[in-house]
Amino acid sequence: MTQYFQGYITVAVFAGFGVLLVLFAVGASALLRPKNPTATKGMSYECGMDPVGGGWSQSHVRFYIYGLLFLVFDVEAVFIFPWAVRLESLGGFALVEMAVFIVILLAGLLYAVRKGVLEWES
Repeated sequence: MTQYFQGYITVAVFAGFGVLLVLFAVGASALLRPKNPTATKGMSYECGMDPVGGGWSQSHVRFYIYGLLFLVFDVEAVFIFPWAVRLESLGGFALVEMAVFIVILLAGLLYAVRKGVLEWES
């Protein structure tokens, strides 16, 4: 066997060991777990209260807006962190570009505030 394929044999052995470990864990849990099915265990769980009505309900649109705003600023953080780490090597052009990026995001936030999107009313 060549030196090239010996590296693959090591990977295959570890992959096989991983598969055997997972199979052993699943088999052991199937043998050791208690088997006591009841009607109560089959019910839906809603924060400790008994389920009432159907499983479908409408959510207010404000929940989606808050989620969307969170994603926007989360993605902003994903772009800002690597930029901040490499700021010295990137130079002034990158500083101006990031300032434009942040101003655009702040303009969007200001627009949302002025439209009253972030006000929570019942």
